[in-house]
Amino acid sequence: MRTILIVAMFILAIACTNQPQKQSFLPDKLPPIPEVPELQPENSVPRGDASTFAEVKLANLPVAPGPYEPTWESIEANYPGQPNWLREAKFGIWVHFGPQAAGESGDWYARRLYDPKTTAYKNHLEKYGHPSEVGYKEVLRDWNPDQLNPAELTKIYQDAGARYLVIQGVHHDNYDLWDSKYQPWNSVNLGPKRDLMGEWEKACRENNMHFGITFHHEYTWWWWQTAFGSDTTGQYNGIPYDANLTLADGKGKWWEGYDPRMLYGINLREYDNVPVACYTGWNTPGGGIFTNHIPYAKWYATQWALRMMDAIDKYNPDFIYTDGTKSQPFCAEGTGSGLKADAMQRVIAYYYNQTLARRGDVDVFSIVKFRHKTNGTVTTEEFGAPEKIKNTEPWIAEIPVGDWYYGPGFTYDAGMVIRYLIEAIARDGNVAICVSPLPNGALDEGSRQMLKNIGNWMRINGEAVYGSKAWAVPGEGEIVDGKLKMLPSGKLGKHHAEFKFNEQDFRFTVGKSNEIYAFCMTVPQPETKLQIKSLATGGELKGQPVKTVRLLGFEGELEWSQQNDGLYITCPEEMDFATSVVFEIK
Repeated sequence: MRTILIVAMFILAIACTNQPQKQSFLPDKLPPIPEVPELQPENSVPRGDASTFAEVKLANLPVAPGPYEPTWESIEANYPGQPNWLREAKFGIWVHFGPQAAGESGDWYARRLYDPKTTAYKNHLEKYGHPSEVGYKEVLRDWNPDQLNPAELTKIYQDAGARYLVIQGVHHDNYDLWDSKYQPWNSVNLGPKRDLMGEWEKACRENNMHFGITFHHEYTWWWWQTAFGSDTTGQYNGIPYDANLTLADGKGKWWEGYDPRMLYGINLREYDNVPVACYTGWNTPGGGIFTNHIPYAKWYATQWALRMMDAIDKYNPDFIYTDGTKSQPFCAEGTGSGLKADAMQRVIAYYYNQTLARRGDVDVFSIVKFRHKTNGTVTTEEFGAPEKIKNTEPWIAEIPVGDWYYGPGFTYDAGMVIRYLIEAIARDGNVAICVSPLPNGALDEGSRQMLKNIGNWMRINGEAVYGSKAWAVPGEGEIVDGKLKMLPSGKLGKHHAEFKFNEQDFRFTVGKSNEIYAFCMTVPQPETKLQIKSLATGGELKGQPVKTVRLLGFEGELEWSQQNDGLYITCPEEMDFATSVVFEIK
């Protein structure tokens, strides 16, 4: 018996040493928020020149030991390249979900509920009350997605053909959806009182699903400026919204001990163009340095990075994602307005060194949305796909069905999603589709049926998708304004579902064994004779002679011939397919 016990303990010891090591190098606490100077009149302070402002080196941020130093040069030199699993996966689901879904107003509800011109403001009035009395902090308090079941949803997404999940960690609203060490406004302390990211991680691990965590709080420190205003007419004219509250104001209230500055940031409306940018839809404040608030800016960039490092340590993701419009967060341009700092490089160096220590290799990546041609990062294409093949760097096409958060009246159509997927993979990309859950975390019936239909198509045609790469050309077909006709850009909706392709419209990929897959962008009528001009013996490509042609999902033999002006394929007598048929050509 003693011998058995010793052997069992030995096996357990070996098993423990093989588990990922979760050593952290992070500080126990954040430094306090620095003193903020007295507020100047709105729109009165010019921003500093970003071109002459030296990049701030945030040396107080830890970098885990390893070969990666917090510079782009070190990251590029050491990164081994795109992980094989990303090339293989091709299709993912974007889990873009958080308390802003509660407004049922689409994207940016938290910011727009403080703008009387918006639908979000009207919806907030009806559901919660006036934002001078009931603000976004109360939305956080009351939000309870009791129907959110990451284990069930992960299986649904997997059945739809997804091979990875893009999971929101924090949006522009500054609310962390995990057991956050550095942000008290989080899902464990307020609202559902659940470690939502921990639940998603568990579900992904149990289903062998790759996953990444997204961080959108680069926007946050200027994004909330609407919440520092007030109504300019009516009963609440001049009564400040709740971002103007202080920590002391919370005494005796439900939010006692929660500093509003940790949620809403600070008032920056003194800078030129900032008040205007608050109320012009999507617009950012533009470029420049917030010169009166450099100590606060450094503090914010430090907190921004530490929150990401905390999530990296806790959940060991397969990738991280930062939202923005320029080459990196805190670049003093676009969404990175206000400060120029090396926070991004430090986060990536920490992430890759930690991954190397845990896994033995760096089979992960970092998405920096508008950083191009940099080894060590992946970029995205939001709302569309490029016209031409893009194989100079890995990229993910990302798009929502309807909007990035739930709203009424969305169009659910598997065909538009599949065609968007085809457009992207034909140009060597990956795809992440957002299917927005209801405020309670469940999927409505339209979303569920759409995902089932996508899964049915993927089971027939997945071999042309997974592990594929672009061919010599992305496709052929109708030319509109001198360009190949393709699915329109923008959030997927009714006009995408109704967009018409014809039997001349093809897209191409190359499979794992170098076979060519030709996607007809519609389902031809039975016995239709199709012509693929790109595979002509006398065409510009002058490819090798075709040996076999197979229609995926069809067991019989096809009638086909390769001629000087194209490859001709006659469709079978029955064409019981949906959206797009795919031919394997060897």
